[in-house]
Amino acid sequence: MIQITTSYVENIITARPKDMHKGQAGRVLFITGSKGMAGAAVLSARGALYSGAGLVKVSVPDELFPILQISVPEAMCISREEAAKADLGVYDAICIGPGLGVSEGSTRLINRVIADYSGPLVIDADGINCLCEYDVNIEVFEQIRNREGATVFTPHPGEADRMLGAFGLESWRVMGRETAAALLAEKTESIVLLKGAPTIIASGGELFENPTGNPGMATGGSGDVLSGIITSLLAQKQLTASAVDRVCAAAFLHGLAGDIAAENIGEYGMTSADIADAVAAAFNAL
Repeated sequence: MIQITTSYVENIITARPKDMHKGQAGRVLFITGSKGMAGAAVLSARGALYSGAGLVKVSVPDELFPILQISVPEAMCISREEAAKADLGVYDAICIGPGLGVSEGSTRLINRVIADYSGPLVIDADGINCLCEYDVNIEVFEQIRNREGATVFTPHPGEADRMLGAFGLESWRVMGRETAAALLAEKTESIVLLKGAPTIIASGGELFENPTGNPGMATGGSGDVLSGIITSLLAQKQLTASAVDRVCAAAFLHGLAGDIAAENIGEYGMTSADIADAVAAAFNAL
């Protein structure tokens, strides 16, 4: 088990060149949100923007456009239909799943992204749920294993159990969180970030443990902010670290943002919006 440290993250999040422009800071796409779940789209977009993404597009149902454009004016909105036929190659990283909803339509869109997009891809929340609900034991997992770009799964323990069940494996409660994360990374040939206390990242036979964070982060939407940070760091062209190093840095900074929020307002009243608001301060603390 490798402990993520401040010095480790400082070597990943390097200073930006003075002539840097927004294109170099990364173009990202979030396919998120659904009726009643606009907050997931807002929080993931904020996580990306507050961690340095240059251009953020969010694909949500048309009726959610006003919410996104008021809540995150820096982000651009595109419809689900546009996302389904867009040239995905223009994006430096894509995240799919937070608040997406579990349906056959969502699953078709996820499959299209997996098949057509070769860059870094974060699959979170309902992205995981859709794959386990509709595509258990079919070729989509083989497509994931054969993707050119890095694939990152970010399950919480319940979603991890759904993934384990899809592969005919026992619950993480039986085998332990470390073994579960390692097995999922092996089965999918992906980076797996298993949320919890502590968060564990598994990739290529290595396990990383994140020391930052606190119980106040056990609140709805916290994982959406994390997905935003991960997607942002995967997209940023000025960073030279590997994908797994960037994911580890994202977990550390997400937890550090939670620690800053807890110091400012306490653990009990902290919300995911408070975590998102502290992300920039977490980067500055490095």
